[in-house]
Amino acid sequence: MMNSVNMFICVAGFAWLGQIALGWWQMKRFNHALAQLPTQDRIGIGRSSGRFKPRSLLVISVNSRNIITDNFVMKGISVFSTPQTDNSLCGLNIENLVPAHIYPNNKGLRAALELAITNKG
Repeated sequence: MMNSVNMFICVAGFAWLGQIALGWWQMKRFNHALAQLPTQDRIGIGRSSGRFKPRSLLVISVNSRNIITDNFVMKGISVFSTPQTDNSLCGLNIENLVPAHIYPNNKGLRAALELAITNKG
């Protein structure tokens, strides 16, 4: 027989293992999408901050002429967000890019884009 303390410990342990498994799954999808970006280009990564609102992650691939050649976005509150290409970014020059014009209604993606284009990496 299990008392309530042992039952709570078991439920917490299963929740913790589930969190680890789902986090690993999300990282695997991110790494796979990152590996699909062109290797000769420079990569910029940006993410929005916030503890209790949906986060956004934006990865851009920029060629030697500062043109965005490829990208992907992961946004949402859960680990079930999938990498998706934002076609509106492809072909844009990062030197002339104004994130507020690209994402006027999405503060999270705007902040992520700002960070991604200022990446010096």
